Amino acid sequence: MHPKAAAESIGYVTPTTPAAEGLAPALARNIEALVERRKRDAKAASLEQRAAAAISSFAGSMIFVYIHLVIFGAWIGLNLGIVTFIKPFDPSLVILAMFASVEAIFLSTFVLINQNRMAAEDDARADLDLQVSLLNEHETTKLIKLVEEIAKRLDVNTEADEELKELKRDVAPEAVLDKIEEVGERATRN
Repeated sequence: MHPKAAAESIGYVTPTTPAAEGLAPALARNIEALVERRKRDAKAASLEQRAAAAISSFAGSMIFVYIHLVIFGAWIGLNLGIVTFIKPFDPSLVILAMFASVEAIFLSTFVLINQNRMAAEDDARADLDLQVSLLNEHETTKLIKLVEEIAKRLDVNTEADEELKELKRDVAPEAVLDKIEEVGERATRN
């Protein structure tokens, strides 16, 4: 099988394989990599994490609301005496309130477990974004230096020479983070 056909048959887009219409091959590869990473992370989740995610997902659906409307509505209707041939078993609705409270405790716990997992994923994505941004900044700085050297050799003067001095400096991420922290602390004190 031809390598290009093999790559297409398994869904990968290579630099020589045309991407979907409107997508650059690199972008299509990145999308595929992200989807594969999410699938791998989902498979790596513990049983408890998957259960919490499933319960949170179900609790956030309209089916969950409809089921509760039917159950709670029937419970209230039966205990208010609307159905006369069934004797009320919770006339003060205390048992219903207790069930609802216990359910709320467990649901909020499942939602918090799911949010913690999602926050960890968000932190990992933020770290990746920071790394890519720092790499981009470093590459841009190198390109500015290269273009400046080319301009000097071609004896091209630009009005941006003073601005170039600042742009050629690499960003020190720890200095930026320290400054953000310092400004945040000052704002908190005021």
